Amino acid sequence: MTQLVGEPHDARLRSGLVAGLTAYLLWGALTLYWKLLTDFDAFELVGWRIASAALIMAAVLTASRRWVHLRPVLRDRRLLGRVTLAAVLLTCNWSAYVYAVVHDRVIETALGYFMAPLGTMAVGIVVFHEPVRRLQRVAIALGVAAVVLLSVTYGRVPWAAVVLATTWSLYGWLKKEVPLTPLESMAAESFVVLLPAVVVASVFAGRAGSIPSTASAGELVLVLLTGVATVVPLMLFAWAAPRVPLTVLGPMQYLIPTINFLLGWLVFHEELTLWRVIGFVLVWIGLVLVTVDTVARARSVSAPTT
Repeated sequence: MTQLVGEPHDARLRSGLVAGLTAYLLWGALTLYWKLLTDFDAFELVGWRIASAALIMAAVLTASRRWVHLRPVLRDRRLLGRVTLAAVLLTCNWSAYVYAVVHDRVIETALGYFMAPLGTMAVGIVVFHEPVRRLQRVAIALGVAAVVLLSVTYGRVPWAAVVLATTWSLYGWLKKEVPLTPLESMAAESFVVLLPAVVVASVFAGRAGSIPSTASAGELVLVLLTGVATVVPLMLFAWAAPRVPLTVLGPMQYLIPTINFLLGWLVFHEELTLWRVIGFVLVWIGLVLVTVDTVARARSVSAPTT
């Protein structure tokens, strides 16, 4: 990793770790934020979130004079198409997440984000025809078994978890084809879906119980600040990414579903039966296998040859 000019390695790593940890903690704590807005429709909230995030990103790009970095998106139709598809996937992901939180399915969101790495592997195998290693097969099989088991115990498919895992996996793979920084990519995606978001928010505004018609002053402030709540963790992550090795930053992502799992269980007292715990354990075992496989593969690649 290239050392940033004028910043000692230890200080760079330390600041990156603090920023990365804070970003993941804030992402996990977003569940608490959305729980304060459960009186409103989830899709209306997502519309406001996108609009607010787009305004914040516009301010950030203006302050940092980085609008020029979005020119390739306008000039390259293929890149614009990828950004648009990424924006649609992210919108679906946000919608499923917010819907699940406001409808008391926080533990289900945790399952979805725990399953996301397994979903990413599945996308690589099915879409990109990547070779499958033994531990990967076992991990994916455990993930499928967990979904089946939880579907039986819930009495329905845990669709929020499935949508979260699927959209996040596809989004992650698509982002590899978008040559933009996290901030620039987030800005472009927000701008692409801004008009539909405004239309959705406007449609809901004319209904009883909408945010403009019923929100208290405090709730309205929270709604308007959803963009800040979205962008701040992203900016912290963008700061951390070039300073912290991915082998450290990657596993930290499990803080998000861990926080959601604990919130759903201990704070919001959602039902957690033995069979559901077993379903989560299957996913966790799969994640351990994936981590072991990844570390072993990295060591074999980096080992000196004789």
